[in-house]
Amino acid sequence: MGDETTLVARLAEQPEAAGLLLDVDGTLAPIVDRPDAAAVPEDTRTVLHGLAGRYALVACVSGRTEEDARRVVGVDELVYVGEHGMGLDRRVDQWSEELDSLVEESDWEPERKDYSAAFHYRMADDESAAVASLRKVERRAVELGLRARWGRKVLEVLPPVDANKGTAVRALLSARGLRRALYAGDDSTDLEAFRGLDGLDLAVRVAVVSDEGPNQLGREADVIVGGTRELADLLRTL
Repeated sequence: MGDETTLVARLAEQPEAAGLLLDVDGTLAPIVDRPDAAAVPEDTRTVLHGLAGRYALVACVSGRTEEDARRVVGVDELVYVGEHGMGLDRRVDQWSEELDSLVEESDWEPERKDYSAAFHYRMADDESAAVASLRKVERRAVELGLRARWGRKVLEVLPPVDANKGTAVRALLSARGLRRALYAGDDSTDLEAFRGLDGLDLAVRVAVVSDEGPNQLGREADVIVGGTRELADLLRTL
């Protein structure tokens, strides 16, 4: 049995003392052209139902709002943390005016969330022109004191607070006293979540790789799977 399989098997030995933390888009739900059309497949939902009944924690840590992540996943028993964990830091409320100004000044119609804005360009006719246009948005965001980061066909603009998927992962596990956990994700923001597992007694970092995802994700992972279906197969072994 390889090292990867051994790690997963060890985690499954004590589900009552372990947490499973999962990204949503590109991890549980296949990537689609329109974010509002995303959905977790029914067979994956069945797997998640079963895991929620056995593990101390099964949580989704998403860039979506908490409400939207719950809709896309469709499993009420899970714990949901939205917008990369920013909802856990009340300082984000102080930056709503700057975010509103950025959105109003922009020629784009971004996805305006509770604490951030996402400028999607997956459906752009000219991707190079879209990126060039969004570079201007990025520069303006920085001028306003906001933080900008690029993901899979998206520019996200956020408040400049120390809140990310890593801080969310640590908070979720700490609140339950858990020292064993798995995190699965597919994008650059999930690297922060990987690091949120540092120092645990048992940590399993799963990269859902794609042509669009960062190479670093695979380099830092303990386990690599080739897509959402392959991740669902891995979850079945737990």
